[in-house]
Amino acid sequence: MKGVSRLGWMAYLLAIVVIVLDQASKYWILEVFQLPARGTTPVAGPFSLTMVWNYGVSFGLLRANHDIMRWALALFSVGMAVFLCVWVRRAERPLLAVALGLLIGGALGNVIDRIRFGAVADFLDFSRLGFFPWVFNVADSAITIGIGLLLVDMLKTEKKGPAEVRASQDAS
Repeated sequence: MKGVSRLGWMAYLLAIVVIVLDQASKYWILEVFQLPARGTTPVAGPFSLTMVWNYGVSFGLLRANHDIMRWALALFSVGMAVFLCVWVRRAERPLLAVALGLLIGGALGNVIDRIRFGAVADFLDFSRLGFFPWVFNVADSAITIGIGLLLVDMLKTEKKGPAEVRASQDAS
């Protein structure tokens, strides 16, 4: 793509890595390990594998039990990924590029599930910790970490002040 910064390319590559890891883990869980037939499987300490089909968005919010909602959520996620892909094209801060790459990969990883299965396959379960009852997947983790890094990047940028940010961008 014309006009994509080096950090933008890095973000796209990170997004691809997230998608591959997410889909490979789901393939292993569904096809090799066959978790849906096993139910909850303790792994180590508070960590278990538990099959949950998420018909909503993150953490089961906004449940989409009807096909129209499934496709609406998939379309929304693709739209957000496209928006983030355009945003990251000119990324000049590494933290921003990593955050957006994680968000793009996570969003598209879960979209693939919605299209293939009608719901998102979640299976990483730390609920035995007692304070985190949600089951999630690699894509969800990437989205959560990406949002956190995006907030950190925004706070760091705000602390610099608009004039300092412009000066550092002009210098590069």
